[in-house]
Amino acid sequence: MPSWRGPAPLPHVPAANVRLPVKAAHKQRPPPAPPAAVTRDRGAGDKARPFPGGAEAGLSFASTTTSLKTETEVDTNENEVVAPDFTNRNPRNLEQLGLARKERGWKTTWPKREFWHRLRLERTQHYVEAFVERCDGDVVVSASTREWAIKKHLYSPKGVTACKNLGRVMAQRCLEAGINFVNFKAVIPWEYRCDSIQEFQKAMEEGGVVLREPQRIYQ
Repeated sequence: MPSWRGPAPLPHVPAANVRLPVKAAHKQRPPPAPPAAVTRDRGAGDKARPFPGGAEAGLSFASTTTSLKTETEVDTNENEVVAPDFTNRNPRNLEQLGLARKERGWKTTWPKREFWHRLRLERTQHYVEAFVERCDGDVVVSASTREWAIKKHLYSPKGVTACKNLGRVMAQRCLEAGINFVNFKAVIPWEYRCDSIQEFQKAMEEGGVVLREPQRIYQ
């Protein structure tokens, strides 16, 4: 019966010919490149959209348009030019200068027609009325104690007190209408010294209205 001798010995292999398994070194991959900016032609109805990878990727686009200078020098010499023809649209300007024409009328006519604006005071049995009229007869300003706004502040719509307060109201309305001077000669001579007319005249002058017109300049 044969005896057991164990496993057979391995053959001798030189150390230089042995190759042991070595782990492959991990190679680092380069970072991905930023995506390129995509451009396309926009139509009339397309809206501006941010390009991918533009501002976020640190890219800047150069402007293809140049700024235009809008500053222009203004010539101010035209402001000093005076128009050769001037049209006066203020009908009372010649009156203020004393150059407007006055209607003289007949010498025997009373009261005289030589005025621009005339102030008249008419007293009746119950009321007092004052008005300013032009030479053509048009009434420009008027006031009367018939008006409730005046009548409610008076004890009586006639008398000296009524004429005095009517003169104050009339002076204010004349100044508001732009009438600074009037003719007040249409008064009967024997009534001129009446207390009512004297108080009315005094109230008009204190209100700032001149009761005489400037003399007309003929030259």
